[in-house]
Amino acid sequence: MIKHSTFALLFYGLLGMTNVQATTLKIATFNVSMEALNYSEHKRGETANVSTNTLANALSSDHQQIKNIAEIIQRVNPDIILLNEFDYLNDNNHALKSFITDYLNKGQQDQKAVEYPYFYQGPVNTGVNSGFDLDGNGEKGKLPGDGFGYGHFPGHFGMALLSKYPIDFDNIRSFQYFKWRDMPNALKPIDPVTNKPWFSKEAWQALRLSSKSHWDIPVIVDGKAIHVLASHPTPPVFDGPEDRNGKRNHDEIRFWHDYITPELAGYIYDDNGQKGGIKAEQAFVMLGDFNATTVDGNAIKAGIASLLNNDKIQDVMPQSQAGKLHKPDNINAKHHTSNWGMRVDYVLPSSFGFTVNDSGIFWPLKDDESYRLIKDRSASSDHRLVWLELTTK
Repeated sequence: MIKHSTFALLFYGLLGMTNVQATTLKIATFNVSMEALNYSEHKRGETANVSTNTLANALSSDHQQIKNIAEIIQRVNPDIILLNEFDYLNDNNHALKSFITDYLNKGQQDQKAVEYPYFYQGPVNTGVNSGFDLDGNGEKGKLPGDGFGYGHFPGHFGMALLSKYPIDFDNIRSFQYFKWRDMPNALKPIDPVTNKPWFSKEAWQALRLSSKSHWDIPVIVDGKAIHVLASHPTPPVFDGPEDRNGKRNHDEIRFWHDYITPELAGYIYDDNGQKGGIKAEQAFVMLGDFNATTVDGNAIKAGIASLLNNDKIQDVMPQSQAGKLHKPDNINAKHHTSNWGMRVDYVLPSSFGFTVNDSGIFWPLKDDESYRLIKDRSASSDHRLVWLELTTK
């Protein structure tokens, strides 16, 4: 016989299981172009006079472009959003706090203000001087080309995560210092003229894989962790026939493919020395501007293709009518997330832990009142905000 106390435990346990509350979340990524060069007047090829203060100065000026970016975020109102190309200044996060307090917390054009009590912004490799000649111009240690990631100062082109839900800061994993050479079968750039490695032996030993960083950020939703996997791989262009940026882009994307595949993740280590990838059946959402697509552009398409085809990911391919009309001769245009005509920004939930309810790209039609927010490059960004609405299982 089952004792009464045991029966009660079983009964109430089953009752609790049936009453577990599913939560609906809107999760987004947005390359906001809030990096110093965006606020500096200079011609192509000229030396830009930018610094860690450039973004802070723009934020303090009641900047219309920044107000438009805030309005876009308020209109979509995501619960969790990754901002790419948001300069990292220091651990005080002064610029990010200013953006939240002075722009997002204030209603723009009659929109409702949005609150993000939790945020994370860590250091990145952009603008961190390697001391080597990485761009091959014959000069060592000259920024921006010789940074571990292309940038004019440390933190240039950084990232930030904003959340309405608590962030488990103690269990964030950062991979800023992971060495490219430590990836098995890394696509090491070769100079086709000399048939020798593009990077010197010393540079290759020191070179980091991430052009910015790779982050695994646990966000706690109803007592459970959703791991936000955030990154911004280098554009696969602005190089030469050695394709150093294209190969790095491929391997930065491949890093996430291996990270979510337990049998491939053994080589990975984080900045605290912890080895391995994400635990099997751990719910995650991958976010970022990956600068690659399987159908357009100059990326090595095998990298992004293998990620999107990974059975641990569901890719619903968000779309917009305005994107389709923007490039009517391109059959992929409805999925584009940039004004130059490519899908580069991704929100990719794990195939377990979520049901996808809806998705979209913020790209208003020309006859829409909100078209003013994206009408040209100076209105906001050359990227579009991409979002998914998910229900947890």
